[in-house]
Amino acid sequence: MFTDIEGSTRLWETSPDEMNLALARHDDLLGAAIEAHAGYVFATAGDGFSVAFARAGDAMGAALAAQAALAEEAWPSGARIQVRMGLHTGEAEVRDGDYFGIAVNRAARLMAVGHGGQVLCSEATAGLLSDSRLSLVDLGEHRLRDLSAPQRVFQVGDGRFAPLRSLTAVPGNLPTVLTELVGRSMTWPAWSPCWGVSGWSR
Repeated sequence: MFTDIEGSTRLWETSPDEMNLALARHDDLLGAAIEAHAGYVFATAGDGFSVAFARAGDAMGAALAAQAALAEEAWPSGARIQVRMGLHTGEAEVRDGDYFGIAVNRAARLMAVGHGGQVLCSEATAGLLSDSRLSLVDLGEHRLRDLSAPQRVFQVGDGRFAPLRSLTAVPGNLPTVLTELVGRSMTWPAWSPCWGVSGWSR
């Protein structure tokens, strides 16, 4: 499980004193949820946690408990904490208490495309979760940075969030050109439309 505070740089810039207090509380809440579900924090980066669990269900339990605690917390004014989380299940190499390998990279990439308050998991993790009370939303296949093949991504819970920040997303909501036109000739006008910051232009 990888976690990250959304917009933490902006919060530090605008409300440094409040953010200092909020971050300490964030660490306490996540730490308690991780400990209660037998997680092992093998790394911290900035304001995020990298955690290993023996079972997918324990990881999911920690993620949901942490998100619930974060949502209920009365945060300082100007420093409301929202955390995105990514979960993946697989084998990893352990060296000096740290974890390495494909499984670790995939969990990190999943987390990176999410939004504050959102928990994402891979198809491998989703397949190991048997609790019928758990709502998983299939968000389809997405291309994640540095991964060679698209990954099927699931959202935990039915919350509404913006589209994932994956490489599959199309900037500006313009459609992707999937095929080229074959056997057709086209005569372009003297000007061609192009989309810029200010809109259509000639």
